[in-house]
Amino acid sequence: MKVNWKGVIPAITTPFNADLTVDESFLAKHSRWLVDEGSVGLVPIGSLGESATLSPAEKRKVMETCVKTVGDRVPVIPGIAALSTAEAVTLAKDAKAIGCSALMVLPPYVYSSDWREMKAHVSAVIAATDLPCMLYNNPIAYKTDFLPRHILELAGELPNLHAVKESSADLRRVMAIRALSGARVQILVGVDDAIVEAIDAGAIGWIAGLVNAFPAESVALYRYAREGRKAEAFSLYQWFLPLLRMDTVVKFVQLIKLAQQRVGMGSDRVRPPRLQLSGEELREAMTVIDSALATRPQLKAELSSNAPVKVPTY
Repeated sequence: MKVNWKGVIPAITTPFNADLTVDESFLAKHSRWLVDEGSVGLVPIGSLGESATLSPAEKRKVMETCVKTVGDRVPVIPGIAALSTAEAVTLAKDAKAIGCSALMVLPPYVYSSDWREMKAHVSAVIAATDLPCMLYNNPIAYKTDFLPRHILELAGELPNLHAVKESSADLRRVMAIRALSGARVQILVGVDDAIVEAIDAGAIGWIAGLVNAFPAESVALYRYAREGRKAEAFSLYQWFLPLLRMDTVVKFVQLIKLAQQRVGMGSDRVRPPRLQLSGEELREAMTVIDSALATRPQLKAELSSNAPVKVPTY
């Protein structure tokens, strides 16, 4: 399966049964729905997928379910993150053996240090297979910042590093990476409430969060932005922003799963140490979600198909 980095690629949530075991049946259903609605790939076992709370066996099972369900339609691109380099390398090799099409490579959990150590870690993971890789840069969450010059250095040494998920929330990074790497590194954005601006700066893909509950609107927003349809993009973005901002806070997993529950596509169950929202937090979140549902826009019929996106020349 060839990887198409140009489009909306959900970072999917991991659904749980009442006993907090992984709900594989719903995972398959959710994956099919996201692809049917126009997603061009899936990213399981990432931060939004509560990867840190999953056992190695559970991670393998999630990957297997996604590959079996939609792997013949879109690339499955699991998040590769672990406490140790050896564990991350093993997970990367497992992903290839299972049939995943590419990898999203993260810095190690908990430990963050200097460029020498972080380069050694991600280089070992990327070099562990020949699968296309996307580096995940999220200094806000992981305290490791891969600067544009670091990304260029990695790309010069690792031929299977094809893309970067840039989640620093600094839009200047998109242009800086483009200026240094040209077309060598594809740029995707993982900050939901900056997607229109990032595409305008040259990003070509969106590793999205609220897409788990609102795939049609996510695909429409991406298309409007990529096709330069600014008035339509602004109108949809204005409606979507209160929801998209849920992707950028500490309890983003709880909030996105709550949104899924409200649209009838999932439950708000999470694994500890996360807890389901309650009290004022829950009331505020429900107000935002219910207001959005009450004013949900009617999308144009043209967006119901998977017709090619008309991309302007930069």
